[in-house]
Amino acid sequence: MKFRLMDLLACPMCKKFPLKLIVFNVESREKPKSLPSKCPLYCALKGGWVKDVNPSDEECLECFSKEVVEGLIVCEDCYRWYPIIDEIPHMLPDDQRVMDPDEELEFMRKWLEKFPREILEKGRPFNEASLKEKSEGK
Repeated sequence: MKFRLMDLLACPMCKKFPLKLIVFNVESREKPKSLPSKCPLYCALKGGWVKDVNPSDEECLECFSKEVVEGLIVCEDCYRWYPIIDEIPHMLPDDQRVMDPDEELEFMRKWLEKFPREILEKGRPFNEASLKEKSEGK
């Protein structure tokens, strides 16, 4: 997933924008020779509104060469989290996520130490309690 995608994503449940990006694994790709375009609203690389963080053309070129392989997209309003797995953000509504929670719970278990504390406590639809329930076979 490209950092610049965060300029387009909103929470599927509460519609909040922007969302928080937490990167666990990132890879570099070939840097473009010229800048295709700049993000108009939100700069995920610098973690702020474009008007406030004012990314340079060089920073934007660097951003275009980064690929988030694994990470977390977090809605700080409703405490929902969405995994980025194999470069793909998994941003489904709750009713579709709870039907087959295994992949997301395994992702959470794998990166547990990097999950924000508030998501472990209040995360929706899954949190630390969900992991415990799963391990107890409930």
